Order: sequence, then C-alpha cells, then structure tokens
Amino acid sequence: MSEQFDNTAGPLTTESGAPISSNNQSEAAGVGGPLLIQDQVLLEKLAHFNRERIPERVVHARGAGAYGTFTVTADVTKYTKAKFLSQVGKETETFLRFSTVADSLGGADARRDPRGWALKFYTEEGNYDLVGNNTPVFFIRDAIKFPDFIHTQKRDPYTGSQEADNVWDFWSLSPESVHQVTWLFGDRGIPASYRHMDGFGSHTFQWVNEAGEQFWVKYHFKTDQGIKNLTQDEANRLAGEDPDSHQRDLRESIERGDYPSWTVQVQIMPAAEAASYRYNPFDLTKVWLNEDYPRITIGKLELNRNPDNIFAEVEQSIFSPAHFVPGIGPSPDKMLQGRLFAYGDAHRYRVGINADHLPVNRPHATEARNGNRDGQGYDGRHGRQKNYEPNSFGGPYETGQPLWGPTQLTGTTGEWETPKHAEDDDFVQAGKLYRLMTEDEQDRLIANLSGFIAKVTREDIIERAIANFAKADENYGKRLAAAVAELRK
Repeated sequence: MSEQFDNTAGPLTTESGAPISSNNQSEAAGVGGPLLIQDQVLLEKLAHFNRERIPERVVHARGAGAYGTFTVTADVTKYTKAKFLSQVGKETETFLRFSTVADSLGGADARRDPRGWALKFYTEEGNYDLVGNNTPVFFIRDAIKFPDFIHTQKRDPYTGSQEADNVWDFWSLSPESVHQVTWLFGDRGIPASYRHMDGFGSHTFQWVNEAGEQFWVKYHFKTDQGIKNLTQDEANRLAGEDPDSHQRDLRESIERGDYPSWTVQVQIMPAAEAASYRYNPFDLTKVWLNEDYPRITIGKLELNRNPDNIFAEVEQSIFSPAHFVPGIGPSPDKMLQGRLFAYGDAHRYRVGINADHLPVNRPHATEARNGNRDGQGYDGRHGRQKNYEPNSFGGPYETGQPLWGPTQLTGTTGEWETPKHAEDDDFVQAGKLYRLMTEDEQDRLIANLSGFIAKVTREDIIERAIANFAKADENYGKRLAAAVAELRK
C-alpha cells in the first residue's frame, strides 16, 4: 500500500511545499485582465492535470484489483522447492488484478470477453507473478500471432469500430481458435462478477523440487462463491446502466466483509510423461484432461483489502510471467515464451523503467539488489551503493543456483510448427466442450455465435467459420449454419 499523507490539516501548498494564497482565483493583470505566467499555482495545476494519465494497457486496459492472502493447505514439497509453498498453513500476501482483454479503459465491465487474472505473490524470495485468464485455453498457440489477433479485436483503421468481418476472418483462418471461441460464446463468456468466476494460470509451468526433479503444472482457481454468469441481454442492460458493475461489486463485497475466495488446485505431470501425452501439453489451445491428471487442492486465496488509490495501485500495478521464484519456471509453451518478454517491455514503456519501485509492485520481504540505477522516476533508494558486480565493497553477489531446472533440447533452429501429439487436432477438444453442454447451454451458445457471425458481410468468411465448428461437432455446425441463415434472410 502506498505511503499515507495528511491531506486535511494545515494550509494548501504547492508541490514544493509553499503555502497557496488562493485556490479559487488565478492571478490576473488587473481586475478582468489577462492571466499572468508568474502564477505558479495555476501553471503547476494545469501542467499536472495534463499529465495525470499514462498510456493505457494495449490489452487488459480495464481492470479492478484487491489485496489478499494465499494460504497453503496441502504439502507440495515433493513437487516444488518454492518457499511460499513449503509448509501447510503458510500465508503469503497477494494482489490480484482482474480485467477485460480487448476493451479500452473507458469500456464496460459486462461484455463478452475473456477476463484477465493477474496474481502477484509477495513471497520471501521475491515477487512471483501468475498471469492468466478466466479460461484454461486461448485463441492462438504462438506469440507471433498475438498482435494480429488483438488487431482484429480492436478498432478497424478505417471505420474506427470493431468489425465482425475482421474478427471472423481471422478466427476462420485460425482453426485453433475454435476451442476458446466455443468457451467465450458459451454461458461463461460473461461472468456476473469477478467474484463468481474461476481463474487459471492457463499456460503450463515448471515446478522443480529440492532434489532437482521436474514437473509440469497447470493452475486452477475455483471460485468459492459459485459460478454465476450473465446472458447477453442481461449484459447489454447492465453495461448501459452500470459500466463499472464488476469493479463496484468487488469493492463493495470487501467493504462489507464478504471476502471473495478461491480454492487453489493444480494438475501435475511428471516431466518425463510430456513427450507421450495424448495432447501437446504446451499447446495453450488445449487442456489436460482431468481424468489423466486430476486436480489437487493445494491452497486458499482470499481477497480482503481494497486499494486506497485506483491509479497508484491498480492502474500502475505491473505483472510479468517472467517474475519467477526458486522452484518455479517456464515451459516451452510458445505463447508463454513470448509473454516472458512482452509484459515487462509493455510496463517499461507504459509506467516507466522504475515501475518495480512503486509500492504495489515492489517485493515485501526482500529488496531488489542489482546495478540498475537512474531513469525516470528513480528515487535514489540505493544511495552511495556501488552499481556494478563483482565489487569488494560488500555488494550483492550471484548465487549460482538457477530458479528452475534445465530443459533438454534437440534439433536445429527454425520456424517450426507446434509439434502434434497422438490425439492433437484443432477441433477435438472444442467438440468435447460442446457435447458437455446441456441442451439449454447449447441453445444459448448457438444464439450468441450466430448473432455475431450474421453481421459478417462476406459469405466466404461465414462459410469458413461455420465449417470449423462443424469439424468440432457435426451437429454444432448444422445448428449454427441454420441459425445464421435465419438471421440473414
């Protein structure tokens, strides 16, 4: 939490501490005359006001957040040496930021969009950031396609609006998206609140124990409030009546002591089993079946404190999948590999090179010790300390102990497609998801999808999109084709 200042007692002052004579009239050249450039109160206020906003996030711009506690409830030391997971009952402070993905900062909470799930653990070994979504899968499997995908979700360069043609042209030409699109246009596509949805690490990560044994892991956060969703009609109404609905619900629930919580579970795969698993375990468009790797409950996450200042603690909060601690590391997931760079780079541009020094972002139980100095926003915290390594003045030193285990590599460099495993294709899991739905759920899915596809102006794009759903399930495709045709009569 940011340092508290007394803003009530004593006279108003400028930023430099000088008392302010008048905060209601600007200094003028005589009664009714023009204003004077020597009025530093006026100039300071206007200059600061012009700079109050920072660039919004390109994605996940609109969000809300809260502080909380993660508590370990099961022994996982045979899988990871991470200290914050080292004993049952151990508590770690957290900060969780929820968000919509594609909308701008001025959008509405109740819209059909994946929800970002960015969780910061303030551990004794530094900050660990787990940056995922409220869905276990995603639209694409390679980070090189992410800018293209987001461009289809944002405003068209000519019309200035999101265009159905762009969205469905890209999705229909990217059949790996069918699984996530089925999820998004189903009932869970518009959560009723941030409290009433699950969260996922989404990617596959590495855990390594004290003996050096490696495991692949997926994170699941199961809401203890129960799943609640909005229909499209309910969402349309709520977005107009209360654009801040989800942010308001989160804040008010914590204010009244109704602290939201999630049961934390993991799926764990011994590293040696990855090569022979039925699906590529590092493909973000696929899940691991629970029948193959059952979820194991390991902890409880509770949110119990609201931020005091949204801009300082939510807007300026930064998260990076590259923020690991000993015992946890990355996987060969191509989307994750790209995000390891992209998130940190985005924050260095958006918040500044010293964004990690802000209270919401800095480690709690340790401090950053390195040679990084200067740059905009630097507060001189290192004083006279030397800014190089090695040095003989008592400076920090390297440990020689990597955070995670090595990954065995073979072959030659190249622009390779993601390797396919025995049961891999782009449609099998989307078909499974469709067939798991009740008839009513399928009806709403078809209605949501057909309403959007019917807005597409080109028949070839429509045909291509429907063909992908038919490959996932024949009935799925037939029902969708009939619904779109009816809407386009």
